[in-house]
Amino acid sequence: MKQYLDLVRDVIDNGTLQENRTGIRTISRPGAMLRFDLQQGFPAITTRRLAFKSAIGEMVGFLRGVNNAARFRELGCKVWDQNANENAQWLANPFRQGEDDLGEIYGVQWRKWPGYKRIPLSNPAAIAMAEQQGFRTIARDEEDGQGFVILYKAIDQVRQCLDTIVNDPGSRRILFHGWNCAQLDEMALPPCHLLYQFHADASKRELSLTLYIRSNDLGLGTPFNLTEGAALLSLFARLTGYTPRWFTYFIGDAHVYENHLDMLNEQFSRAPMAAPKLVISERVPEFAKTGQYQPEWLELIEPGDFTLEGYEHHPPLTAPMAV
Repeated sequence: MKQYLDLVRDVIDNGTLQENRTGIRTISRPGAMLRFDLQQGFPAITTRRLAFKSAIGEMVGFLRGVNNAARFRELGCKVWDQNANENAQWLANPFRQGEDDLGEIYGVQWRKWPGYKRIPLSNPAAIAMAEQQGFRTIARDEEDGQGFVILYKAIDQVRQCLDTIVNDPGSRRILFHGWNCAQLDEMALPPCHLLYQFHADASKRELSLTLYIRSNDLGLGTPFNLTEGAALLSLFARLTGYTPRWFTYFIGDAHVYENHLDMLNEQFSRAPMAAPKLVISERVPEFAKTGQYQPEWLELIEPGDFTLEGYEHHPPLTAPMAV
């Protein structure tokens, strides 16, 4: 994880102070990249203890479309508690549905992106095509004397990606994202890690992932997001018969909160340790061994199905999360 520490040092040394919505200033720098070969180990931070179980619990929650802090807590992840119940803007938002509600966050967009089509009644072929794709009519509309039909379908972006890896690995369109402009005001927190693109190399049977993050808290968020991205890539590879390989991590706004400097400076004094290995439980089927495609494991997966083997780390360090 030396490259992670090098990035943090670069931002602290060369970034600029910025005001932001949280009221806690950041040292920020635009544009950053990290790249990991998962065949050389799992990108777990070692200069302090990684909250591995919490990060995996969040990932499992996203795969289940969870949008409630209580359900995340049941999965071992408490990072959503403050955004659900202490974020003043969200507490005043009429879309919030009571305690622990988070709105239409990550997992909802991943698994049930609300897709709409507005098609003129004069185009029955397009209407029929949409219906064949699973869209259903929910309303009719009229504009300037012309009639329209409005159709709806909940789109499972994650499942589409998994299906495409199996059926069309050469596609350059194997991606999902969470930045639904129409629903940003319905979320406790708009997505930070918002675009995931998978790259299948059928000749080598290797699967890679490029992740774009619009805004990343390097102190707390980056180690968490690296864990989730690498674990998700490993799970996708397991279910499609590939070996997880390159995990490339792009950051739009890379920043360090001022009240995280003590924690990060302490980490600079600690030497990184060897990368551990991610182990996925044997109960999760390996497509490469069974020859059977079982995408239902996107929902059946449990946090306990992921462990780190050989994980050595320095003592824990903590810092407050900005909300």
